[in-house]
Amino acid sequence: MKIVTLPGDGIGPEIMQAAVAVLDATAQKFNFKVEYDEELLGGAAIDATGVPFPKETEAAAKAADAVLLAAVGGPKWDNVDPSVRPEKGLLAIRKALGLYCNLRPMKVNKFASHLSPLKPEKAAGVDLLIVRELTGGIYFGEHKEAKLVDGVETASDIELYTRPEVERIARYAFEAAKKRRGKVTSVDKANVLASSRMWRRIVTEMQQKDYPDIELNHFYVDNCAMQLVTNPGQFDVVLTNNIFGDILSDEASVIGGSIGLLPSASLGDGTGLYEPIHGSAPDIAGKDIANPVGQIYSVAMLLRYSLNQMAAADAIEAAVDKVYAAGYRTPDLWGEGLKKVGTREIGKLIAAAVEK
Repeated sequence: MKIVTLPGDGIGPEIMQAAVAVLDATAQKFNFKVEYDEELLGGAAIDATGVPFPKETEAAAKAADAVLLAAVGGPKWDNVDPSVRPEKGLLAIRKALGLYCNLRPMKVNKFASHLSPLKPEKAAGVDLLIVRELTGGIYFGEHKEAKLVDGVETASDIELYTRPEVERIARYAFEAAKKRRGKVTSVDKANVLASSRMWRRIVTEMQQKDYPDIELNHFYVDNCAMQLVTNPGQFDVVLTNNIFGDILSDEASVIGGSIGLLPSASLGDGTGLYEPIHGSAPDIAGKDIANPVGQIYSVAMLLRYSLNQMAAADAIEAAVDKVYAAGYRTPDLWGEGLKKVGTREIGKLIAAAVEK
């Protein structure tokens, strides 16, 4: 099994090292082999090659069984040309691999629920899955950089969706709901946006025709944002377009107490890509204090969705709970009576827990 690793920028190399240690331990435990191919993406790629997504990285990713990404970006590249920002590399690899579906699970870990900004009774038991369309919408529409129009500085970004794009992501959400609690909440802004009105109509048609047993409701994005912090337990599968999913998943991430805990999977018709939902956190890079668990959970998703190693994925998630039950925490989760450890150490502890 060939895995392309993309450590990227900031804390990326540190959390990737911890995740690879866990994957190695898991492969040994479950008797399968993993071959790694480390490539460049984001700011690191810009520094080395002048572009955020080198052709070598694209070729390697397309030839791999799965891609494991850490994080890209940072203030070092804030002033580069917009066409070669680190984030362009992330968008480009999603497009190149045809990764139209982004899965972001948000399940409150019992060992971190006390850190949630919500009241305990609101956070307890929250288990939702955000299904985000990933290769369409405003991020991939026409962008016109700022220029003077009739003496006024003006810029624009176009939101564009087609029926096939909406249908394929909606189908993923409905199919996911069949394996969960049978409820889909579709998020749009149909009272204002034409693209959202089409989105809502298509999703409704699909539910009525193909998924009558799935409960479907529609939320405007602003209402959904409010409901995520007032009553998150009502959600099962949340279906969103690209930009709304980007924002809502980051909002949902804090419900569990730390953004460092959350993984994601980007799927399509070819190679899958797996990454934690957080950024590169350049302010703590190199300090051995970043939480690698979101990256490690991303390994579990990689095993589950790309390599069909279900027992191995379960073992990683169980190992995290074992280490937390023993009282070990990175600084973002640490509190009185707990044992504070760094990025490398908690990776080693989780790897050891897998092996037991």
